Amino acid sequence: MRVLLVDDEQELVETLAERLGIRGIEARWATDGDAALALIDREDFDLAVLDVKIPGINGINLHKMMKEKCPQMKFIFMTGHGSQDDFAAGSAETGVDYYLLKPVTIDELLHKMNELMHQ
Repeated sequence: MRVLLVDDEQELVETLAERLGIRGIEARWATDGDAALALIDREDFDLAVLDVKIPGINGINLHKMMKEKCPQMKFIFMTGHGSQDDFAAGSAETGVDYYLLKPVTIDELLHKMNELMHQ
């Protein structure tokens, strides 16, 4: 599985990428939408984990742009802001059912990734 992590907290995405790598999952990361789009232009990914609030292109718009370029890609959103009601509204808008509330644990992320990839 190849995963793209997008969050403006560089330490977070570096750590998650490293921990996924230890578990045999190839993970790349970007800290903004433009860098994420550049990566998907050069590489194929099965899944993207997007922060909702990132500088420049926000996670919702980035999801739409990435989905156009890579319709087969699966998505998980993560956010440090919001509630279950916000997630339900976001799911209706984006069609993404997977939202994780920060701080995200590696076990929680792995569980959601496996669940999504085996649908």
